[in-house]
Amino acid sequence: MATDQESVGGPAAPVVTVAGPRVPRAEEVLTPEAVAFVVGLHRAFEARRQELLARRKTRRAGIAEAGTLDFLPETAGIRAADWQVAPAPRALQDRRVEITGPTDRKMVVNALNSGARVWLADFEDATSPTWQAVVSGQLNLIDAFEGRIDFTSEQGKAYTLKPADQLATVVVRPRGWHLDESHLMVDGVPVAGALFDFGLYFFHNAARLLAKGEADPNSGPYFYLPKTESHLEARLWNEVFTHAQRELGIPHGTIRATVLIETITAAFEMDEILYELREHAAGLNAGRWDYLFSIVKNLRDAGERYVLPDRNSVGMTSPFMAAYARLLVQTCHRRGAHAIGGMAAFIPSRKDPEVNAAALEKVKADKDREAAGGFDGSWVAHPDLVPVAEASFDAVLGERPHQKDNPGSSEPVTAAQLLDIAGAGGSCTEAGLRNAVAVGLRYCEAWLRGLGAVGIFNMMEDAATAEISRSQIWQWIHNGVVLADSGEKATAELTRRLIAEELDAIRAELGDGVFAAGRWAEARDLFEQVALAEEFTDFLTLPGYALLG
Repeated sequence: MATDQESVGGPAAPVVTVAGPRVPRAEEVLTPEAVAFVVGLHRAFEARRQELLARRKTRRAGIAEAGTLDFLPETAGIRAADWQVAPAPRALQDRRVEITGPTDRKMVVNALNSGARVWLADFEDATSPTWQAVVSGQLNLIDAFEGRIDFTSEQGKAYTLKPADQLATVVVRPRGWHLDESHLMVDGVPVAGALFDFGLYFFHNAARLLAKGEADPNSGPYFYLPKTESHLEARLWNEVFTHAQRELGIPHGTIRATVLIETITAAFEMDEILYELREHAAGLNAGRWDYLFSIVKNLRDAGERYVLPDRNSVGMTSPFMAAYARLLVQTCHRRGAHAIGGMAAFIPSRKDPEVNAAALEKVKADKDREAAGGFDGSWVAHPDLVPVAEASFDAVLGERPHQKDNPGSSEPVTAAQLLDIAGAGGSCTEAGLRNAVAVGLRYCEAWLRGLGAVGIFNMMEDAATAEISRSQIWQWIHNGVVLADSGEKATAELTRRLIAEELDAIRAELGDGVFAAGRWAEARDLFEQVALAEEFTDFLTLPGYALLG
């Protein structure tokens, strides 16, 4: 394998190896100083990361035994106390519309130009973590901050950045704690993908962003933290931030982080998570698809009352999801933090105005509900949705940057409400099973080809939606679900039949040549592994990563 860089330390130094396929201009990102900074993070925090990953397994076993969850008695004092997070910096005061997407060159330009207040530059669920993607993504962000990024499409259309005062504020989402970056090894151990993504971005851009000073209100090292499962994991991030700022001489508290509440365990620790990050906290986000996946993962064997119906029938008005949203707004505003709503994943089509009109009406209703419910902003996946979401929040906020003075619903949120999955209604159907197979297969194949954000059936799908698809199948099979529309029992045999039928349909849709050039056999094997194996795989990206090369 051709390598970008390889270095071996002396007798007292760690042995550091950077090895991956050649990436143009990688040397600008993987400088000796930048790599040394990431290695320093690894040596300081890898042991604690592994302890917390082991704790996840222990905690999951406890949930399986108890069949339930509750707020932590040992942190009741934090929940009862009167405290607030640090005030938001100017760039993060108004977050009424945020656009999400990977860090490829075209997306960088389009997202920054989109009219959204914030761009979530995603190295996590919207990125297939190939070496090419993670290294070039860092380079693209550097180029964007230097004002030298552009893109020309295959059709010859040129994309360039608007003036700096019209660009979105960049908030980077590194990978979660569970993922490794196997192309950077320290003493034979891979560094955490989270520390690789955070470390390179912070090393190259923290001083650059601060140097822009008062001339650019969009400056600052800001982050979204994914897949957090406990306040102890938030504490580790806070320690990483403190270490990184000290090492580079950046003032303490410069970093600001928004935490995605996308696990059921984190939903019971919102106060505690903000408390651990209080000097660096900016807010919390309602990551709805991963949240559903986490419910299935943690409560998969806790009985029929936790069986999730068809994923497309579970919206934010479902009682347990509405309770989650209420608690997030209540918690954030009590603590002076921003409450950011969920994703509008629809991809507008210029070919079908009727489909567009119906879908945009649903997007509008979703954003109207969030704004009325006290959220300070929300996510969209496509630039055409920015004005739709903005209109919903403009109607409530007006010229105000946020509505932190709105305490949210006065109705207390209980553990029982957060866990009332049965109250969602809906049913498990063969149509839902077919949809889960279709989305999961198509996403896995695209991910193996290096695409992390994929348009499927007019929706922008990412790793989170693939996770809920495969985990639902696993849960239905292991709970002996009988499908409401067909009367057939959900089984591995039925699922394999539907997978075969879907692959035949895809072959017919694409043609034999295009189908053969894809990675459909590997996608089928990966999807069957994570959906049908007897033991539940924590994340499909773990076995998938070994296939990326």
